[in-house]
Amino acid sequence: MTSVSRRQFMASAAAASAAITFPSVSRAAMAVDEISIGFISCGGRAGEHMRAFSAIDGVNVVGLCDPDENRLGQALKKFPKGKGFTDLRKLIDDDSIDAVVVATTNHWHCLAAIWAMQAGKDVYVEKPLSHSQWEGQQTINAARHYNRICQVGTQQRSDPMQEEIKKFLHEEKGLGEIVTARVNRFGVRPPIGKRDTPLEVDSSVNYDLWLGPAQDKPIFRDKLQYDWHWDFNTGSGEMGNWGVHVLDDLRNNVFQDSVTLPKRIFGGGGRIAFNDAGDTPNVHFVYFDTGSIPVVIALSNLTAGGTSKKSPQHPGPGSGYIAYCEGGRFEGQRGRGTAFDKDGKVIREFKGDAGRTHQQNFIDACRTRNASSLKADVQVGHHSTGWCNLANIAFQTGSSFRAADVSRVTGDHGIFGQLVAEMDKHVAAHGVKLESDDIKLSPMLTLDTKTEAFVGDHADVANSFLKRQYRAPYVVPEIEV
Repeated sequence: MTSVSRRQFMASAAAASAAITFPSVSRAAMAVDEISIGFISCGGRAGEHMRAFSAIDGVNVVGLCDPDENRLGQALKKFPKGKGFTDLRKLIDDDSIDAVVVATTNHWHCLAAIWAMQAGKDVYVEKPLSHSQWEGQQTINAARHYNRICQVGTQQRSDPMQEEIKKFLHEEKGLGEIVTARVNRFGVRPPIGKRDTPLEVDSSVNYDLWLGPAQDKPIFRDKLQYDWHWDFNTGSGEMGNWGVHVLDDLRNNVFQDSVTLPKRIFGGGGRIAFNDAGDTPNVHFVYFDTGSIPVVIALSNLTAGGTSKKSPQHPGPGSGYIAYCEGGRFEGQRGRGTAFDKDGKVIREFKGDAGRTHQQNFIDACRTRNASSLKADVQVGHHSTGWCNLANIAFQTGSSFRAADVSRVTGDHGIFGQLVAEMDKHVAAHGVKLESDDIKLSPMLTLDTKTEAFVGDHADVANSFLKRQYRAPYVVPEIEV
């Protein structure tokens, strides 16, 4: 059997045209080729990826990077043969590394992925793909321009159950036509604290590298790591953290990816009860006009109120979606799904593996150079992340909630009105009135789905959130295809 080295093969692919399916050699030749992989971030999610990738035949963990020396040191104990870096640029420049896994804070995802692809590396990037919509498109452009494989970490896309669900809903019409849809993410989280003085970052952390593209603002929460999710400077709130998973399931199974982005967005939310340093909503409810099936999403990090430690009651799964159909409803969530008839009787159940082969799918695509084989290609991840970015923009452009404004939506689709009534009871359990300054409600925002820019009324303020202000030298480049 003729052997083709990965380095030679990658060089030939980079010189080829920017088609989504790249030049390839036989699968037999590539199957024996080893892939050296580097990790940008050594946090909890990165550790899960390290275990998954290192278990794949022919994959070697050779590079580990984190601006936090303590986290880097712990990772090097697990992979003592790996090279350690605190600066991701040095890992990216290492010619011995073929592919990278980006599992950083959200605000680093796109720039780290783009820099890696510019250096000739394939990229597995965690969800959400982007921190703002414009940089997601630049990441797509980079993958196409530099002929790179780029997979997004919405791992449920690799669950074979999803194909069974789509066949049931769309080919067999097992429940008739889908009429409306709802997405849920209910998960209790604690407050992140609120300091009187800025957090002093430990000397073991290269804070300039940790901060990267984000603005250098004082931090008033108690912890640097993880709780960055609830700060818009570095994170995307629960909408970008878990919302992207459930909205991706919706796009995949309800729309079969036929809807890239919604045409109109209208929503509300607030950060209540916690009195902490976070600025992302812990209660968030949004209506999406897709041009066909209307969709709403409900998110909450609060308990049911009082002495309860559990989430409030709600229809459907805590993390999942409901497709309301002519003949009943379908409830989907990670690893399983259930179809009910109009009387609530279970008529079919689906079991899955929660996408445990997602990393293998990425490695297979790296070997074959066939980006079309990816279950979550960068463009798919961009569109699913886009729903989250748009929902966050609706919150950020909102003003004090007024019930009369909701009639603009509920007059057409009752599903949002029902959700608003549900949220009214939910926030009341925490001593907050929905119609108050504590809860924001956006104007109706209209999106040109081709240009991915807002148009019409309120477009100027909404468009200001599509691209962030980057802190030099950590600037996402504009890339032409």
